Amino acid sequence: MQSIISLLTSQQNWLMLTGAGVSAESGVPTYRDRKGVWQRLPPVTHQAFMADHHARQRFWARNMVGWRHMVDAQPNRAHRALVALEELGRAHYLVTQNVDGLHQRAGSQRVIDLHGRVDTVSCMNCGLKYPRAPLQIWLEQHNPDYSKLSGTIAPDGDADIDYLDFSQLQVPDCQHCGGILKPDAVFYGDSVSKEKVQFAEQQLRQSQGLLVLGSSLAVYSGYRFCLWAQEQDKPIVILNDGETRADHLATAKAEGSCATVLEQWLEHIASA
Repeated sequence: MQSIISLLTSQQNWLMLTGAGVSAESGVPTYRDRKGVWQRLPPVTHQAFMADHHARQRFWARNMVGWRHMVDAQPNRAHRALVALEELGRAHYLVTQNVDGLHQRAGSQRVIDLHGRVDTVSCMNCGLKYPRAPLQIWLEQHNPDYSKLSGTIAPDGDADIDYLDFSQLQVPDCQHCGGILKPDAVFYGDSVSKEKVQFAEQQLRQSQGLLVLGSSLAVYSGYRFCLWAQEQDKPIVILNDGETRADHLATAKAEGSCATVLEQWLEHIASA
């Protein structure tokens, strides 16, 4: 562990790349197990959501259940440590694969929400944006029987309550034009905008190293940061409780609590 702290201290500013493991201590579960194996039912894809009313019914039933847990989640030690590192100038920028908004709620300012956020929704027709929280009231009022359901929660505010009949569920539409409302998060089958990817890569170029926290990097949108760092001959440190797709690229890796390592890094900075 001391060797990792020394490596982190040796560089002045890092690009932080965070995944679901960072929010685990906040009660938001991860997608994958320690081997990187998917451990829940398949989510609704972007294509199905846009094309199939029944898929949207399934999504909103699950999301209505999952949202209650997302709003209760609070930033944890790892989120707060990352705020402190940003204030000390050690975190050049923070790129997160998470859609829970906990980094911003903790106080981080320089954040790229790589996969978007679930606390807002947009009309796919006219582009009007809505906050997600008031929509919960509408969903529960119009679907009282479904609002009583519970299920295993996912990192994107989804919940596993499949194998039910959702055909009677009322789905919210845009109040302005009647278009399809969709959370501002990247669904499976969709892609991150080119502008956001280019901006994130630029921040990596301006950093001295890449620190991966709580991500298996199974999804290419995160894994490519390690490929970029390798091309730029920059150190790659991975803190993750289990295997990752980029273990073979890592300069150093540690398993266990991300928060513990970050706090030890802060202690080392304070004592220097």
